[in-house]
Amino acid sequence: MLYDISPPVSANSSVFPGDTPLSREVLLELAAGDHLTLSSVHSTVHIGAHTDAPSHISAAAPSVDEVDLQRYLGPCQVIRVSVPRGKLITPELIGERVRAPRVLIATGTFPDPTDWNDDFAAFTPDAIAHLNRLEVTLVGIDTPSVDPSTSKDLRAHKACVKYDITILEGLVLHNVPEGLYELIALPLRLVGFDASPVRAVLRTL
Repeated sequence: MLYDISPPVSANSSVFPGDTPLSREVLLELAAGDHLTLSSVHSTVHIGAHTDAPSHISAAAPSVDEVDLQRYLGPCQVIRVSVPRGKLITPELIGERVRAPRVLIATGTFPDPTDWNDDFAAFTPDAIAHLNRLEVTLVGIDTPSVDPSTSKDLRAHKACVKYDITILEGLVLHNVPEGLYELIALPLRLVGFDASPVRAVLRTL
């Protein structure tokens, strides 16, 4: 079976304050008598379930079209951590239970993708270093960012770039049991972009 771990993306999707919400412009409409429906979209690429490219943090790093697609496909583990809202995920909360190269962390601290809350949980840089020690190549989280919402130094993002760990953010994991899965979360081939939305799903093994 498949678990769809992507939230619906619409004008109601919350984005970081100051970022660009999604809007749709309808150019042609069947209901208006046109021969087809045709629309365009305007939005931040950091919306819904999405991947941050290394270039989001480092100007010399690869953009999203240059990231190896193998990062987004393959064995994956969902792990729940007990972390209060506004607190940080430490190595101790993750422990030694990692059994896959791709790890998705469920915190439950950003429960409604249409209702922004600033106090979601995020990672310490040490937690990212810990995941690297456990040979993790991709980390995902059920919040809008691996860093706290108010962070300006983005230390967890920078740690991911340092250790070459791919980032997924904005996942929906509340209905997914802990365990091992196959992850499929391909980004668009947006040349030069710092991120891309993904349609992230987990397939049971």
